[in-house]
Amino acid sequence: MTITVERSGAPTGTTLLRLATAGSVDDGKSTLVGRLLHDSRSVLSDQLESVSRSGTPDLALLTDGLRAEREQGITIDVAYRYFATPRRRFILADTPGHVQYTRNMVTGASTAELTIVLVDARHGIVEQTRRHAAIAALLRVPHLVLAVNKMDLVGYAEETFAAVADEFTAYATRLGVSAVTAIPVSALHGDNVVDAGAHMDWYGGPTVLEHLETVPAGHEPGAGIARFPVQYVIRPQTSDHPDYRGYAGQIAAGSFHVGQEVTVLPSGRTTTVAGIDVLGESVERARAPQSVSLRLADQVDVSRGDLIAPTASAPRVTQDIRATVCQVADRPLVPGARVLLKHGTRTVTSMVGDIASRLTPDSLALHPAPGSLVTNDIGHVVIRTAEALPIDDYADCRRTGSFLLIDPDDGTTLAAGMAGRAFAERAGGPRPPHDDREGAR
Repeated sequence: MTITVERSGAPTGTTLLRLATAGSVDDGKSTLVGRLLHDSRSVLSDQLESVSRSGTPDLALLTDGLRAEREQGITIDVAYRYFATPRRRFILADTPGHVQYTRNMVTGASTAELTIVLVDARHGIVEQTRRHAAIAALLRVPHLVLAVNKMDLVGYAEETFAAVADEFTAYATRLGVSAVTAIPVSALHGDNVVDAGAHMDWYGGPTVLEHLETVPAGHEPGAGIARFPVQYVIRPQTSDHPDYRGYAGQIAAGSFHVGQEVTVLPSGRTTTVAGIDVLGESVERARAPQSVSLRLADQVDVSRGDLIAPTASAPRVTQDIRATVCQVADRPLVPGARVLLKHGTRTVTSMVGDIASRLTPDSLALHPAPGSLVTNDIGHVVIRTAEALPIDDYADCRRTGSFLLIDPDDGTTLAAGMAGRAFAERAGGPRPPHDDREGAR
């Protein structure tokens, strides 16, 4: 994966928004990202010179960094950019548009809180538009933005923008997306990207950057659910700390406070939080995504891979996981395959029990019993784990409802999974065979 980082100053204490961009080939996605970086003054002068041709910067080259990308004029791999404004910090994942790079789009959007789907105003909604919207909905990205680009090539016509926005919103509604923010832009000329353009006075909404700066950040479905995967047991046994026992890790969701009743999973033992340490200081409360050390009131057996959760909202523990997976490896995934399942800080031996159906994201059609999943396929599977796991429905908690399937022989990542129901069922669409609502987790 290509990772390129741009640094620019931002005041401490500003919020962080993770976003991803997606769009069909030649819709101008890389130009939009380049324009966003350029006009927000997030590009260093020497880098701007390196992508300039005849004195004019080629904005797409600010994100298309691979040699093959520059030669073909397309985005192949995910490029990450960090930039900031006085109001907010951003981590942007620019993802490919080609159908054969669907897995890259899944990778880039998996941690995003907002996805910008780009559409060429001349062509309207195409198959890749529907595919990218479906993946964003499948990944439960909280905020979806439709950027109708190249408005300059349709005479900045309001009716063209309205038609595209209406069609896209109708499709997004089928996916269960509650709201879409549609913005007409011309990435080439900068209209409504950072600054409002002079050619669309009929549009009274925010520019792309204005929306990015004001949309709620840090949103997590089921934000009231608290989850703490244990990464390391701290037991110094020194003269200064002879009895200290802390459980270190990053809070995956929600918050924990001193005196809270919690359950350690998968053992099911119950205790209370006796103390919380952050950077060597004791605090009364901590929240995601802070890295902390929890101290428990009782001598409970806790080790790496365990999950600490509030007793009142603890996830159920199961060995049968029904999930939606995206196949990312070049080798197919088949029923009966023995795999490693990595969930949080725990990795367990598992077996693919059944591949119930394969999903076609652009049409939402389900193809039962496909026999296997090949690269970029999205399908519904049943996985049997050798050990019980406390796993959430992905719709309730993205961090603890996701997992990876890994080849036990060479460590290759085979598939990225999301436990529980897919967007199609949530939106009232078709359900895969063997869907069991009580056992969906």
